[in-house]
Amino acid sequence: MAGPRVVIIGAGVVGAALADEISARGWTEVTVVDQGPLPATGGSSSHAPGLVFQTNSSKTMTELARYTVEKFCSLDVDGKPCFLQVGGLEVATTPERVAELHRRHGWITAWGIEARLLTPEECLAQHPLLNPDKVLGGLLVPTDGLAKAVLAVEAQIRRATDRGVTFLARHEVLDVQRADGRVTGVLTDRGEIPADIVVCCAGIWGPKIARMVGMNLPLTPLGHQLAWTGPVPALAGQAEEAVRPILRHQDADLYYRDRFDAIGIGYYGHRPMPISADDILSVDEAADMPSVLKFTEDDFAPAWTETQSLLPATQDAKVEEGINGLFSFTTDNFPLLGESSEVKGFWVAEAVWVTHSAGVGRAMAEWLVDGFCSSFDLHECDVNRFEQHQLAPEYVLARDCQNFVEVYDILHPLQPSGEPRPIRTSPFHTRQQEHGAVFLEANGWERPQWYEANSGLVEGRSIPTPNDWAAQYWSPIVGAEAQATRETVAMYDMTALKRLEVTGPGAADFLEGLVTGKVAKSVGSVTYTLLLDEDGGIRSDITVARLARDRFQVGANGNLDLDWFTRHLPADGTVQVRDITPGTCCIGLWGPLARKVLQPLTDEDFTNEGLKYFRAKHAYIGTVPVTAMRLSYVGELGWELYTTADQGQKLWDTLWQAAQPLGGVIAGRGAFNSLRLEKGYRSFGTDMTYEHDPYEAGVGFAVKLDKGDFIGKAALERRKTAVQRQLTCLTIDDPRSVVLGKEPVYDGERAVGYVTSAAYGYTIGKGIAYAWLPSELATPGTTLHIGYFDERVEAVVAAEPLFDPTMSRLRG
Repeated sequence: MAGPRVVIIGAGVVGAALADEISARGWTEVTVVDQGPLPATGGSSSHAPGLVFQTNSSKTMTELARYTVEKFCSLDVDGKPCFLQVGGLEVATTPERVAELHRRHGWITAWGIEARLLTPEECLAQHPLLNPDKVLGGLLVPTDGLAKAVLAVEAQIRRATDRGVTFLARHEVLDVQRADGRVTGVLTDRGEIPADIVVCCAGIWGPKIARMVGMNLPLTPLGHQLAWTGPVPALAGQAEEAVRPILRHQDADLYYRDRFDAIGIGYYGHRPMPISADDILSVDEAADMPSVLKFTEDDFAPAWTETQSLLPATQDAKVEEGINGLFSFTTDNFPLLGESSEVKGFWVAEAVWVTHSAGVGRAMAEWLVDGFCSSFDLHECDVNRFEQHQLAPEYVLARDCQNFVEVYDILHPLQPSGEPRPIRTSPFHTRQQEHGAVFLEANGWERPQWYEANSGLVEGRSIPTPNDWAAQYWSPIVGAEAQATRETVAMYDMTALKRLEVTGPGAADFLEGLVTGKVAKSVGSVTYTLLLDEDGGIRSDITVARLARDRFQVGANGNLDLDWFTRHLPADGTVQVRDITPGTCCIGLWGPLARKVLQPLTDEDFTNEGLKYFRAKHAYIGTVPVTAMRLSYVGELGWELYTTADQGQKLWDTLWQAAQPLGGVIAGRGAFNSLRLEKGYRSFGTDMTYEHDPYEAGVGFAVKLDKGDFIGKAALERRKTAVQRQLTCLTIDDPRSVVLGKEPVYDGERAVGYVTSAAYGYTIGKGIAYAWLPSELATPGTTLHIGYFDERVEAVVAAEPLFDPTMSRLRG
C-alpha cells in the first residue's frame, strides 16, 4: 500500500518522526521538504538541549513522552545512541517545592512510570555537585534522560528512506496549493510537489505556513536562554558525555545537563522574548541557524549567580557560550495537532518539543492512516479546540508569554489565567458582581465559583474546612450554597456551556448517524447521548433537544463538538450547524422549591404532567421567551431556561424576585461540582475522554445498540463484553482530606488507578472522588488509598449515585 501522496513540511524531530511512523504503516508515497540542510535543519530541533522529563500533569503528555523515550532508546546512528538514559532529577530548595514534588510524584505514578522521592542525601548521591545546604529533597525518574535530537532525526530519516520516503533538503515552501477547499500540492523554490495531504511540521515557522491556507495557528516562538560553561575542574577527565541525571531547579527557573567536563544551563527566569514567525531569519541569512538568536548576557546574570550557589563547583568555571534559542509556546501549553477545519487535507503537528516528538509522530500517523488515534487521547491537543477569541493575536501573545513565565511555577488546578480578562461575560455579569461573585474562568467566560453575598448562609451550618491546598480558591460559602440548593432553590449561570443548533430537513437523520442514542423522537424530547470515535472511544457527551421537526438544540462540551459535526455534514446542504452560544444564555433553576418559583411566572404548565423529566418546551417567564428543558446536573427538580442574550438580565431579575421570598439563593460552580458528584454525573474531558468507552465510564445506558448504524457502533459491539476497568466512586471519611484530581490510587503499595474528579459532598457529609480502577477493585466496600502529596488517604468504593438513587427528587 503506497497510500495517498503526502508532503510533510519540516524535517526536524517531528517531521522525521512522522515520516518514519507513517511509512511503517504502509504509506510510502511521502515527500519531506525542509528549507535547511539535513539532518540539522536549523529549527528548534537543531539547538534543543535534549532534556526529556516525562512528568506532566497531563496523562497524554506523559504518554507521548514515554513513547519518545522508548523509541529513542531503540535508535542509533552508526552505533551512536539517540538517547542517554541518565535519569531525571528535580530538586526542591523550598518547603513549597518539596510539597510540589510530592504532587508531581503522584502524577507520574498515576500515569504508570517509575519514580521515587529522594532525601537531600540521596539527591547528593545522584548528583554530587549539588550544594548540600540548599537541597531539601528531590524527585527522580530513572527513565528520563538526554535526547540526541539531531541523531534521532537522522536515524528516523534513514528508516523512512529505506521504505521509500523522499527527503528534500534546501527546499523552501512558498505556498500550499489548493482547489475546491482541499490541498493539491506544495510550491517550493525548486518547483511544485503534488499532494493529497500536507502536514505542517514547521515548528517555529508553523504560523507562516498555516497562513498560506488561511489558517490562524495560535503559536508564538519565544527566545529561551541556554548557556554552556567552560571546563569545570571538578569534572576534569569525564570521558562520557553525561553521567549525572539531568537536573531541574524549578524554584529558580533553571535546568542543567552534563556535556563531558562542562555543564549546560537552561533558564526560564528572564523576560519573555517573543518573535513573529515572519521575522525569523532564513537559513542563509542566519549567522548560526535561524532558531538561534544572540545571547543576552544581562538577562542571564541571575541564572549564573544562582547556579554558582546550587552547584558550587561552577564557581571555578565561567560561562563560555550561550544562545537565545527559539521554541514554540501555545496558550494552554499543549501541542497543535489535527486537520484544518477549512481546508481538507491540510494537517498540522505543531508546538511539539523534542520530549514528545516521537509520540506525536506515532499519534499523527495513526490519525492519518486509520482515521483516529488509538494509542493516545488527543482531545487536549486537537488544533480545533479553540474558541474564536483564543485565536486573537493579542490573546495568543499575552497567554503564550504568561506560559513562558509560569513554565516552572507551582500552579493550582483552579488558578485562573491572567490577562486578558474579562473576555466573555454573560448577561448576568452585572448582577453577579452586585452579589460579590468570585469569578474563575471557563473557556473565556467569567464564571462565578461562589458569591460573597451568601456569607450569611454559612452561620449555623457545619461546613468542614479542607486541607490548605484544597482550600485555595474555596470558601465555606461553597458548602452553604450546595446545601441551600438541596433545601430550597438556587439559580446557576449555565451560559458558559456550548450550545449548537442543528437544522434542516436532514437534521434528524444526520444526528442519528452520529450519536449513540435515539434522538429522532417527538418534538419536545431531550436525550442524553454520546459522540464516539470509530474505535468506540467517547468523543463527547451531549444533550439533544428536538425543538421542532427540523430543529435541534445540542448541549455540547466545546468547539471540538462543533468541529466534529461540521466535518460530517452531508454534501447536499440538507443540514446546517451553527454555534448559538454567544447570542444566548442559560439559567439553571434547581431545588425542591423550583416549581414554586417558576409556575406563578408563566401560563404554561410546569407540573410533572405538564413537562416531564427530559422534555423541553417554549414558554414565557414573565415577558421573557424561553426554551425550558427539564434537566438537572445537580440532582434536584428544575429546569435549564434558555433565552436570547438581550433578555438575559430580565430573566435573571424575574426569577430572582420570585425566588427570594422562598429563601432562594444564587450559587456558583463550586456548589455545582459538589452536587453533580453526589449524583455521579460525569464530566467529559475530566472523568472520561477519547480513551474510554461508554461501558467502562458507566454511561452505557446512553447507548442504544438496537438503533440504526452510528459512528463507533461496530467497535462497541466488540468492546461491550471486554470491560477491564471502570470509572468508580470512592468516598473519604476525613473531611480535611479533600483531593482535587489526578492523584494515584493504591491497593496496598501498588498503584492501580487515578482520580479524575473530586469534591466534598456537603449533603452526604463525605469527600467524593471518582477514579479509574481495574474492574476487580470496583466492588463497593473495597478499601483503597489515594496518594495525596505525602499522605495516603483512605477511600472506600461506594455504590452510586450517593444521593437520591431512586431519582425521586428529580422526577417529582
